[in-house]
Amino acid sequence: MRPSLPLLALALGSTALPALADEVNVYSHRQPELIQPLVDAFTAETGIDVNVAFVDKGMAERLVAEGDRSPADLVLTVDIARLMQVVDAGVTQAVTSDVLAANIPAEFRDPAGQWFGLTTRARIVYASKERVADGEVTTYEDLASDKWKGRICTRSGTNDYNVALVGAVIAHKGEDAAKGWLEGVKANLAKKPDGGDRDQVKAIWAGECDISLGNTYYMGQMVSDPEQKAWADSVRIVFPTFEGGGTHMNISGVAMTKAAPNREAALKLMEWLSSDEAQRIYAETNHEFPVKPGVARSALVQGWGEFTPDSLNLAEIAAQRAAALKLVETVDFDG
Repeated sequence: MRPSLPLLALALGSTALPALADEVNVYSHRQPELIQPLVDAFTAETGIDVNVAFVDKGMAERLVAEGDRSPADLVLTVDIARLMQVVDAGVTQAVTSDVLAANIPAEFRDPAGQWFGLTTRARIVYASKERVADGEVTTYEDLASDKWKGRICTRSGTNDYNVALVGAVIAHKGEDAAKGWLEGVKANLAKKPDGGDRDQVKAIWAGECDISLGNTYYMGQMVSDPEQKAWADSVRIVFPTFEGGGTHMNISGVAMTKAAPNREAALKLMEWLSSDEAQRIYAETNHEFPVKPGVARSALVQGWGEFTPDSLNLAEIAAQRAAALKLVETVDFDG
């Protein structure tokens, strides 16, 4: 068997991936080191090589430019917003699979079969162990309460993760209520939005704020980094809920390109990524939750506690992306 090509960093060149028999070509938002364990396991089991190109930005634009000549069979993204950007660009195709339908809950896949979730993560609150009491954080709606004035840190409101959260607020409450909520959260910020989710936890550790919005998997990344472990140790994860709902979820996901020169092999990879083995590898490598029911979380992730995921279909959240971004800009959240 011919060995796999090395993982490619797209930023280093624009050479297209080769489309050869018994291979799958993937454009991925995920860093190569986070995909390699899956690639190795799939190839060992099936004999199908997987070539991965890391595409940090401009994936949809690249696929549009390549058109029918694109060598890419699949795209992997880190959230529903970027997944929908590719779908909305018209460069994906619908996939019908009994395996995917059985393994992936309906709320984490497109009803039309254009995209499928592979892992989930929660958009939670990191709370100071010293300055925030147990039970003080309850709902997302509560983040607009005056009791949090000057106590909240967050990354930019235009970041995809926050836009998805605002989209969920719109889906639950409507645009008017979402605008009022966003204005309330802005009024409670301790400082201007800046940096990433881990930077907000660092700010809590430094005493600049008491709580922050963040994705769960960043805790796994911080505890694994000697320079950041102290930040992680200063906070605990709290799973807020929507009033009448659950904790906001997002996904990493996959879609098949319209061009897909290796469609049969690509479908095998998609189905395999929803299997018990792949779900375990993917979730443990990325500190995320398996999307397939019944697959155990890693010991670290289990230690964060139990919660009730929101049942809102991600397709509904994705449909609110434009409205959510407009609200963020209207209230000048980052100003």
